Amino acid sequence: MIAFHRTALAQEMVTALQGRSLLGDAHNGLFLAAPRRTGKSTFLQGDLRPALQAAGVEVVYVDLWADARRDPGLLIADAIARALHPQLGVVARLARNAGLDKVKLGGLEVDTSKIGRIDGLTLTEALRLLHENAAQPVALIIDEAQHALTSEAGEAAMTALKSARDQLNQPGTVNLMLVMSGSDRDKLLRLVNTAGAPFYGSTIQRMPPLGPDFIAHVAGLIEAQRPSLAPVDQALLQQAFDAFGHRPQFFMAALGQVLSPLAGLQGRFEAGLLEAAQERQQQDEAQMESDYLGLKPTEQAVLWRMLEQGPRYRPYGAEALRFYAEKTGHAVTAAKAQRALESLRQRMPALVWKSARGEYAVEDAAMHRWFEQRRQARQWPPATPQGLLPLDDD
Repeated sequence: MIAFHRTALAQEMVTALQGRSLLGDAHNGLFLAAPRRTGKSTFLQGDLRPALQAAGVEVVYVDLWADARRDPGLLIADAIARALHPQLGVVARLARNAGLDKVKLGGLEVDTSKIGRIDGLTLTEALRLLHENAAQPVALIIDEAQHALTSEAGEAAMTALKSARDQLNQPGTVNLMLVMSGSDRDKLLRLVNTAGAPFYGSTIQRMPPLGPDFIAHVAGLIEAQRPSLAPVDQALLQQAFDAFGHRPQFFMAALGQVLSPLAGLQGRFEAGLLEAAQERQQQDEAQMESDYLGLKPTEQAVLWRMLEQGPRYRPYGAEALRFYAEKTGHAVTAAKAQRALESLRQRMPALVWKSARGEYAVEDAAMHRWFEQRRQARQWPPATPQGLLPLDDD
């Protein structure tokens, strides 16, 4: 994968996080939404983190999807603990050499055997210690932050981070910067859009996708390595990139294939790349259609309702139950709808996401786009070759 840095965008975000931007509320928390595989995590780690460090900020990064088996609340705590450990390691050794079990750090009495572990401190205390011992502002970057809502510990961690922000930051002084990203805007909204949400009042911003500057960079590389292909048709490259859903990994993989001497491509490579992009799009849509048609009737009805309602989805209301009955041709109880939801969650890969508060959403936001395209084309719902669904889930 080629390296393409978005330095200007990263610097704009650093300025906003420091509270030096004229407009915006990023100093209270920057919430970024971008579809999966569009370069969000690469940007956070390869551009935003170095830019913050260059500005004199201690950066803690954690990806809540890095280990799906662990509670997201513990992943956040462990990331802070790992950042705290080198800051306090010398103090801990000196305390132990002096025969002390505990030591005063930043006004807190800390068990030296637990320095570098979060279980002896609250998140607010740990972040304050990290800030004071680093003598720098702290930025906590949480990738796939919506996953925190899937556990009680994760929700508690989000509430604690809001409290830490309020305690560490003062008017004109930003000591704790919070950056939270998500691949699904609807799920990320649950952190900000209700009075009970941890960051109520904050705004979700769409992270700009890679654009013409990325395409120009790729075209320049092609022309430098394969002068015979110059000039590259950047408009066709952009069209192919759009068809790949602005996903650089798939785009570059297809580009490598069409440029391979083994491809046996006749004519310009740009046309072959565009054809590969369209084939990939068709494959993705065919997979979603296959997944949908492979469901039982009640599961289909539940997923249909979820796709149609988005964040307004309520699984067991009277309107929802009437919808399920209409689509399946038989009565659907709340218990039966719940079993269907759990079955959709247990599939590999899962089709449905559930928060710790019992809220449900489609796992992959791309399915919403597929649904809207099919509906606008009057091709919804997908039909089996027989044209009829069985009337019984059994």
